[in-house]
Amino acid sequence: MVNDKILYDLDDNFGNWWEQGFAAPEMTNKLYPYTKLFSPITINHLKVKNRIVMGPMGNIDMAEETGRPNQKMISYFEERAKGGVGLITTGLIPVSYGIDPTVKELGDLSYFPRIDRSRTVFSGWREVAAGVHSHGANIFIQLTAGLGRVGNPQCLLTQFKLPVSASWNPNFYIPQIPCMRISSRKLNKLVKNFGQAAADAKAMNLDGVYLHGHEGYFLEQLTNPAFNRRSMGKYSDWQRFGIDVVKQIRARCGDRFPIMYRIDLSLMLNATYKEKMDSVKSLKKFRNERTVQQTLDYMTNLVKAGVDIFDVDLGCYDNWWLPHPPASMPSGCFLEIAEIVKEYFKVNKIKSNAGVEVPVVAVGKLGYPDLAEQALRDNKCDMVMLARPLLADPEWPNKAYAGECDKIRPCIGCHEACIKEFVDGGHPQCAVNPRTAFEEIFSKDIPLAPLSKRVAVIGAGPAGVVAAKTLIARGHDVTLFESENEVGGTLRAGGAPKIKYEIHNYMRYLQNEVRELQKNPRFTLNLGTEATAESLKGRFDVIVVATGSHIEKPKIEGVDNKNVVTVTEALLNPELVKKAKDIVIVGGGDSGCETAYWAKLELNKNVQIVEMTENLMASSCTANRGHILHYLDKSGVVAHNMSTVTRIEKDAVYIKKNVHSSVPNPYNTWQPILPENIHNPLAPKISERYENKLLPADLVILAIGTRPTDKIYYDLVSSNAAPQIVRIGDAIRPGKVFAATKSAYRTARDI
Repeated sequence: MVNDKILYDLDDNFGNWWEQGFAAPEMTNKLYPYTKLFSPITINHLKVKNRIVMGPMGNIDMAEETGRPNQKMISYFEERAKGGVGLITTGLIPVSYGIDPTVKELGDLSYFPRIDRSRTVFSGWREVAAGVHSHGANIFIQLTAGLGRVGNPQCLLTQFKLPVSASWNPNFYIPQIPCMRISSRKLNKLVKNFGQAAADAKAMNLDGVYLHGHEGYFLEQLTNPAFNRRSMGKYSDWQRFGIDVVKQIRARCGDRFPIMYRIDLSLMLNATYKEKMDSVKSLKKFRNERTVQQTLDYMTNLVKAGVDIFDVDLGCYDNWWLPHPPASMPSGCFLEIAEIVKEYFKVNKIKSNAGVEVPVVAVGKLGYPDLAEQALRDNKCDMVMLARPLLADPEWPNKAYAGECDKIRPCIGCHEACIKEFVDGGHPQCAVNPRTAFEEIFSKDIPLAPLSKRVAVIGAGPAGVVAAKTLIARGHDVTLFESENEVGGTLRAGGAPKIKYEIHNYMRYLQNEVRELQKNPRFTLNLGTEATAESLKGRFDVIVVATGSHIEKPKIEGVDNKNVVTVTEALLNPELVKKAKDIVIVGGGDSGCETAYWAKLELNKNVQIVEMTENLMASSCTANRGHILHYLDKSGVVAHNMSTVTRIEKDAVYIKKNVHSSVPNPYNTWQPILPENIHNPLAPKISERYENKLLPADLVILAIGTRPTDKIYYDLVSSNAAPQIVRIGDAIRPGKVFAATKSAYRTARDI
């Protein structure tokens, strides 16, 4: 029997992971050539050319509203196939229309691609398959039973229908809304839908199906006793539905058609929340989650029914940083989980219906060739799944095969473009790759400009470097000015904490890009040079201002004291923080909370956070926010939400705090913050009762009020310094890397 203690150990280890045996990898090629990574593997009877799997990345809003894959989606997948990946998996494709109301919008439209409705969508899938196959890759379609309790409860208003689930469960987004127990009749229909969708996928030349059974989606709600508490009918056996689905697909598609199953070894809710499972209303029902041993037993039965291959992770929406490990999580975080499954199959001699060992795919921030290769050499897994890394750089496999690892554009784990963008209403993109999901618009080869120009770029942060590289590709003469002595901009500070190692790696990538640019005679780099309107006037045809943003000190008594610094100053001068004992961080956004994490978990300081609003990290992706807040809470960092600083002294900060019992828990990580345009009429009202409090502080770190550093832009414009003057990135509107690179690439491509 496998003990669940491992889950509690992992919860402890994922906080200060750098002290628990996890390393911060870099884009090295120490294990080159990657003989394991680029060896073939057979899944059922399908031979895949290498061990790299592209993980499912949504595809939401990347198809026509009928659900037919359009050119955007076709080009997106073909780009990854060109890049050398062996096996591609699509994002989730529901087979539950008419059963799960959360997958449909008004007018019978969908933001998901579809394969269920009619021949209308088939031609799109045939084109997807043809594009992938033409470059020697294979593709599996990810079929999902739907969303259930993790679906948008807006169906209550638009369709007058409650969301559904295996049993009566609270909706994830608005727990006050119940999800209705689905009938056995509809579940029988759903099983048949899986079979039909798989048969259609096979007919459309797709190479296999990929069952979406993890993360607390509807298939898992039906196959996990945490959510399935049915006492009557055949599906009161929580294993039955998943097994019936696999058997139906086998019946419709035959024994040789590959079936892959995505599963979590555990929801890990009890290990994450411990005593909170008894006190938090929306978590109480889920205490009887599937144990590790139960999951392994279920996987054994799935193999008997016909599953050929698994990928395995941990967690669900209610601890979302686990199935979607953000920047602050360690790389290779689930290798131990894959190894447990692989060893269990080996010891118990579990073979697939094709009579071969069942491959196990490892997931969890494996986007470093040496790390991925080592996992395969150590026999911890049979394949590695890369999702976000292949959005960041579709050429990851080709570059790794050639040993050009330093040329791989690294994922920074921000989730801003790939996940949060579609949560907010867009479609999956990438913060560091402006072409991702725009391959049908922007050619890989940047066209030469009709007229070569002299262009100045001011600022060598992400926006400035991306702009400079794009402008050189356009055939312009480019001079890049940077006031500091190093390329990187705010990444120099942002990449300082251990949890920001991927930002540090991205900064190194940008520095490599600049070194490559310096080999071009049309490029000039001026470090340690303050560009001014006077020094640039009349020298350039175009001036691109990429000067970023800065923190503007608030009007607080004592804000100019010697014990007050900005978050940038603190990160660039860690000795200031190391000398302090009691630290107060003013501002509970991303930078404030990440700095608190650094000061507490790395430097072991007494830390408190003061935030004016009710939520910490309110603009961050749920996964990124959850990981940081969970461990701030566990480590004892005190967060004062709905509080304002009234005065700062040399050894204390005075705040005015709303202490009413209705003030929400700032460390609520089991419920998301709804998008600003979504009104929750069931949200509890917050009352006010203020008290003045004194917080000891020999160091105060300001993490609020970023403003565009745009003075030089207006100086340039007013002095007519060049015929064309443009701003990009934070110099227009402070944001994150996603906004900066997107602005830079699009602007530079038009010059």
